[in-house]
Amino acid sequence: MNLSSYKTIPSLNWRRVLFFSASLFLIFTSMAMAQEAGVDAEENGETMFSLVKKGGAVMFPLGIASILALGLGLERFISLNTERILPKEFIVGLGDAWKNDSTGNSAEEFCNDSTTPAGNIFKAGIQWRSEGHEAVSKAIEDAGAREAEKIKRSLRPLSVIAGICPLMGLLGTVYGMIDAFQKTAQSGGAAKTADLANGIYQALVSTAAGLTIAIPVLLLFQWLSTRADRVIDHIDEAGTDFVINHALKGSASSSS
Repeated sequence: MNLSSYKTIPSLNWRRVLFFSASLFLIFTSMAMAQEAGVDAEENGETMFSLVKKGGAVMFPLGIASILALGLGLERFISLNTERILPKEFIVGLGDAWKNDSTGNSAEEFCNDSTTPAGNIFKAGIQWRSEGHEAVSKAIEDAGAREAEKIKRSLRPLSVIAGICPLMGLLGTVYGMIDAFQKTAQSGGAAKTADLANGIYQALVSTAAGLTIAIPVLLLFQWLSTRADRVIDHIDEAGTDFVINHALKGSASSSS
């Protein structure tokens, strides 16, 4: 059976991430420009776009990080699907191939035809079929652990973004505070309190932006981690069922 329709790899598909990120960037940019153009030219009028500009240069990497995190989250949401990683048709087809050929050659070829992580996992176990069901179980467990590590590793960029955004926001605030107090010092103390307050207000924008990005990204990371754990548990259960229903029975029939 050809499983090309279930072709999936749990590692990051960076083309898909970049596509999502570029699309989101264009959408958000268009929305911001539309909002800016639609606001009346009032002296004290504030828009989200103008507030972002007041945050300084650090707002640019923060914006990129937020869009990248959203694109990455969408890509992982699509990829971390049980049916994409371990489709039911694969389990059924593998069982039929094992039953129809007691040597296990058909089952191994079936796994070769699949480019899914499930194919790699079960192929590793089937290759040890001559050593008994315990060896098959151990090989499936080891291969499953490697695939699980790949899945978890693909989520690490989200945790990095969640950790670095508050620091970047704080860095922007520190630079903004330095600039505000430097201007006050250069004026010989003649600067108005309102000018100093305005400088501090603008400096704090970057910290607020960093925290606003980091908190949802951290929640997204935790949710996707839970989703990945469910996929890993499903793979583990499928491996156990295969050993009990196929490998163990095969070993028992061959010994008798």
